[in-house]
Amino acid sequence: MSNSEWARNAVSAFDRMVNVEGGFRSRPGQRLMAEKVAETFAAAQLGKLEEDEEPQRAIAVIQAGTGVGKSLAYAVPAIAMALERGTRVLISTATVALQEQLVNKDLPALAQQMDQPFKYALAKGRGRYVCKLKLERLASVAQGDGTDGGEPIDDDFFPEEAAQARQSQRSPQENAARLQFYTSMADALTTRGWDGDRDSLDTPPEPEVWSPVAAEGSSCTGKHCPVFGSCTYYEKRKDLVQAQVLVANHDLLLSTLGARLLPELDNCLLILDEAHHLPGTALSQFACEMNLSQLTWIDKLASRAQRVGGLVEVSEIADIPRHSAQLRQHLQDCARLLMDEYGEGMRQQLQSGGRGPARVRLPRGELPPALVEPLAQAAHHASAFLDVLQAISKALRSQMRDRPDEAKRLSTLYAQVGSLAPRLEAVHDTTQLLLQDAPQGSVPAAKWFTLDVVGDFVAIKAYASPVIPGSTLRHHLWSQVRGAVLTSATLTSGGQFDFFLRESGLYNDTAVSTLEVASPFNYAEQGSLVVTETQADPRTPQQFTSEMVDALLEDLAQVQSGGLVLFTSREQMRLAVDALPTAMRQHVLVQNTLPRSQLLHQHRERVAAGLPSIIFGMQSFGEGLDLPGALCESLFITKLPFAPPDDPVDEARAEWLKNSGRDPFSEIVVPATAIRLAQWVGRAIRTEVDQAHVYCYDKRLVRTGYGQRLLASLPPFTLHRRMANA
Repeated sequence: MSNSEWARNAVSAFDRMVNVEGGFRSRPGQRLMAEKVAETFAAAQLGKLEEDEEPQRAIAVIQAGTGVGKSLAYAVPAIAMALERGTRVLISTATVALQEQLVNKDLPALAQQMDQPFKYALAKGRGRYVCKLKLERLASVAQGDGTDGGEPIDDDFFPEEAAQARQSQRSPQENAARLQFYTSMADALTTRGWDGDRDSLDTPPEPEVWSPVAAEGSSCTGKHCPVFGSCTYYEKRKDLVQAQVLVANHDLLLSTLGARLLPELDNCLLILDEAHHLPGTALSQFACEMNLSQLTWIDKLASRAQRVGGLVEVSEIADIPRHSAQLRQHLQDCARLLMDEYGEGMRQQLQSGGRGPARVRLPRGELPPALVEPLAQAAHHASAFLDVLQAISKALRSQMRDRPDEAKRLSTLYAQVGSLAPRLEAVHDTTQLLLQDAPQGSVPAAKWFTLDVVGDFVAIKAYASPVIPGSTLRHHLWSQVRGAVLTSATLTSGGQFDFFLRESGLYNDTAVSTLEVASPFNYAEQGSLVVTETQADPRTPQQFTSEMVDALLEDLAQVQSGGLVLFTSREQMRLAVDALPTAMRQHVLVQNTLPRSQLLHQHRERVAAGLPSIIFGMQSFGEGLDLPGALCESLFITKLPFAPPDDPVDEARAEWLKNSGRDPFSEIVVPATAIRLAQWVGRAIRTEVDQAHVYCYDKRLVRTGYGQRLLASLPPFTLHRRMANA
């Protein structure tokens, strides 16, 4: 079948879907997007090729305004074409909310209505599922059994957990309650009252409670595990294998490249929704860190590896004492040299009362000469130590295969070594990136160190991160992709895709085409943008916040139904909360005072009862929050959402741009802020019948040249300007 026939059939499937009686409603912009999706995927050449044959790639970047109905526009043609071409669709999102919408609402509806049946599944990281072997061990401790198969349960089986217990100094009662929690989890798993998915627990546990029982790859023996046949994670993997449509998230997509958890990217149709998050996810995914001050894990790993390696007769364990001792020594040398070089300045930062750890960033990513040798030695010994662990892993797997009756004991030994291996890998990766010198003309990695003091504990950490997300994505992701659609309501800045294309690694890629689909909403009639101009400069926080809060309170007093106030800092939000009149406090719900779901439930109940309800929230409430109609008739933006000025990766990038004779504020800060502000403003109008007012208290939006660029990226609301206290 030709490309044009594939595209035509996919669009026909979309047309049939929107014409289903009582089903979906077609919008002109939505069909335009569906046509673009079909055309793009039809042009992509999937699967194996002849040797030296260059594949035909096709990637579409589509900005679809609020109300276009982009989920239907990409899902129907993609699924129809995948079924016709015998391939699969992989949809990746940035937020849990959109994942849940797709899996619980959109895809079930499509599966009932589309001509051809298809299966769909939600892909999650391994760590979201319980490891039955780990849970059994902890449950046996709670039940008073001090052994596991006749062997004592060593106290440091979960070293992270033990360290956290010492730091938080939990009481015996708290420890007993935690063990009882593990017992209740084990009972629920046995009676099928729980499916082993962390997210399906009535109250998902805190990370430090979940970590000891999470199914992590480093401690998993896969098919050799004695409980493999009933493993929750591998049961879910079966659903993924059988599904034609998979829903994942950007983190999982990037972290499992080459791991065969998700479909091969050269033989599937890839959709990246909420694509504006992809560059930031890439930077966090490929950044690395290591702790230079808390190193007892090295001795534990060495002791454990020697013991386990000896049991399976691995000769390489003879090198462990040398590698572990040298690794510890060189990391300690790094910490000492760092404190000699930067300690005084970082201590002063801590004493000045600033929040969080003190930090020093290396200008131009250049290491002090004294640090090069100890870091190089640490990298060498970490690499050699990892080679020994690899030999032990191979021997254990071999014995599991040959001695299935010993599988449980051997799996436990494997987990004892594997639970600490990620720390060693982190040291290896971090030292490698810290030592990396950028070739002439290329961008150096961001490198920085932190110092923090918590009680009696001193933490010195080293970090390294790529600076340009586009180059990272181009190398790791786009080199594998044949057909993809990237979409979001906010991909342009000032009407251009250039910024996003650069950030995502797609600029000047000949396979890329773009499309902007306007929102069907009449913003000029449905809402207004009111800019309040304060006397104080927003760059003087104390004076500005005081004046802004006064103006905000006057406007909040007029709210009759649902309102949302978005803050750029916790301190700003705290001051606003403190200033609330007593009568108004009962109408305000503050982020983090309740779980998000409960807070939104209360908000909906109040508005439904005809009462005013105003949410105070931070960045995470600025996108992905769907509050249509009366739930958000008033949106308040206290200050333009510029990124924090002290992010070390942003600092390193700005430094490189300045050294290259370029303007980081114009090239990076303004376009990124435009996308973020458009997301925030997008909370206001959610349907064709909504009426809403957006209030902004930052005069820079109307008084500066870059403010005009920001305005150009917003929906065309009717604009009103006013002076504060007027």
